[in-house]
Amino acid sequence: MSDGRAWQGNIKARLYERARERGYASLTAFAEARPTVPLYLLAEELGKDDVAAVQVLSGLLAEAEQRKQVTRFVRDVLVRELSESLPNGWPTVLDDANRGEVAMALGTWTAYTPTTHKERVRRAGDVLLASPPPPGWRPLGPDDELLLTLLPDEEA
Repeated sequence: MSDGRAWQGNIKARLYERARERGYASLTAFAEARPTVPLYLLAEELGKDDVAAVQVLSGLLAEAEQRKQVTRFVRDVLVRELSESLPNGWPTVLDDANRGEVAMALGTWTAYTPTTHKERVRRAGDVLLASPPPPGWRPLGPDDELLLTLLPDEEA
């Protein structure tokens, strides 16, 4: 995508058209069918040469805001980040290498979080580090029981 095609034309229309071409009524429905797929791979599936991960993220957030489900969107992003950074689930031991992977996932998650939810996300990340989930834990979607306790559906 270094040629800049992802930023040409009507980005929003392109995203929705590509989701519809694949049989989905919305970008969210497309993403929900792939709950553990990282954002960059969703973007590649929608258009390797003309869709960027940040565009998918922005589109998903816009739909979540319309549906008043931003907290669920925030959990969804964490699932995707953990899936990418910790493909074998939560590490048994937080040695330096594993701590770096966890920190990368939590840091990216925080960066991708809308301002309205950043403080809640920071607290949730602190809880995950202070009281780690069981080794091998891999949330398979935004409605994971542990994630719902960390970030319940209370819209800001």
